[in-house]
Amino acid sequence: MLTNHTIKFNKFLAPFSFFYGIGVRFRNLLFDWKVLRTEQYGLPVISVGNLTVGGTGKTPHTEYIIRLIKDRYRVAVLSRGYKRKTSGFLLADQRSTSKDIGDEPYQMKLKFPDILVAVDANRRRGIRNLLALPDNERPEVILLDDAFQHRYVTPTLNILLTDCHRLYTQDKLLPTGRLREPVDGARRADVIIVTKCESCIQPIDFRIIEEDMRLSAYQELYFSHIIYGELEPIFPDKAPKRALKELASSTEVLLVSGIASPKLLEKEIHKYTEHVTSLVFPDHHAFDQHDIQKIQIAFKRLTSPCKLIIITEKDAARLRDLPSLPMEWFPYLYCLPITVGFCMNREKQFQESIFKHIDTRIKNHPISR
Repeated sequence: MLTNHTIKFNKFLAPFSFFYGIGVRFRNLLFDWKVLRTEQYGLPVISVGNLTVGGTGKTPHTEYIIRLIKDRYRVAVLSRGYKRKTSGFLLADQRSTSKDIGDEPYQMKLKFPDILVAVDANRRRGIRNLLALPDNERPEVILLDDAFQHRYVTPTLNILLTDCHRLYTQDKLLPTGRLREPVDGARRADVIIVTKCESCIQPIDFRIIEEDMRLSAYQELYFSHIIYGELEPIFPDKAPKRALKELASSTEVLLVSGIASPKLLEKEIHKYTEHVTSLVFPDHHAFDQHDIQKIQIAFKRLTSPCKLIIITEKDAARLRDLPSLPMEWFPYLYCLPITVGFCMNREKQFQESIFKHIDTRIKNHPISR
């Protein structure tokens, strides 16, 4: 079974969830009644988001779509730039840092330097600025990162992610659970992806989840799993690439993570070595000198001649530019990139669905290329 029936809730906070739910429902009604104005745009605008707080895999799924379409269309990613030190609209360039645009947009700009990456908490203003670019730079497709609740923009395609270990249908509203809005908000989704599954899920799981979600006829359901890549050195001139499967069982690993759900990452590293020390920080954590000292103490406790510090790509975006990063870490410091794949041989169907949507929108609303 995919589902997890041991989800813990803060039941004593249920009264607060009741009032929170009233506020969120009223806000959604204001949009449904068109009291609050939403904007639509001629070009394809694809939103990737979720109903919950915490990690459901938005960044790797957004990156998947970027890889899929970037050679056929001019692509822009628009994010709010969570925890950045700047404000307003900002179009990333090669000089941008994670402090300027946030760790996830920075990660995407590093991996895909030829696409547009912009940040703005006001998505309408952000889209207007992107559409004001010269004809040869103006995006043909805009990907909205984490914008499911940002209803001031109506996407042309709404993709909703949910973690298979904590399906939104089994969750409760904040602060009792992790839902940002009631479950019926999922009706706005055109595509729902159950993420972080085992790659060998069975058709029975698909049917159980599909029945539990009570999907509408227009909604498509997919299942995805995480694919771990090769270990990449943060400082390539100091260390070579390594494959996880090539790690010796005696390798000591200091796993440093500042992500919402580090358990799957820990489980993956444990497949190759039992000697794993895990330091967990809050999601989007801004590392400081105290954290560096804490990591340094843990690193010095590793006694094996074969040792590594492994971090996530998102943490690498925040760590690599710290001036206080000890140089002695450079030969040992690696990040573990991840991508996603689709289960049950439905990857081609998903890709065709994305291309069909984009081509149809562009055909009906042509943009100068």
